[in-house]
Amino acid sequence: VQLQASGGGLVQAGGSLRLSCVASGSVFGLYTMGWYHQAPGKQRELVATITRGSSTNYADSVKGRFTISRDNPNAMSLQMNNLEPEDTGVYFCNGLIVRDSVKYEYWGQGTLVTVSS
Repeated sequence: VQLQASGGGLVQAGGSLRLSCVASGSVFGLYTMGWYHQAPGKQRELVATITRGSSTNYADSVKGRFTISRDNPNAMSLQMNNLEPEDTGVYFCNGLIVRDSVKYEYWGQGTLVTVSS
């Protein structure tokens, strides 16, 4: 399974970006997809997740500003509005596949978001 993230870039505070992630390969059983943020010098943290049934979960810091969506069973997007300098960092897409009750987790390569103040 490969996860390809795209859409990062440089934006001013208050601006918007849209990240996309597409899963390819043996994606049968892809259940939850999500975005994680790693700020410079910090650990990777959850931003948002979405299940195959479109149930969503958000970190408190992004509620009301970010929206995760499932474009199709193998792709998702993250609409990021009202960006803040603290949102700067690498955003990784994540996929969870469940087959025969066994969970497999995959990560994309990350896309860099820089928010200038």
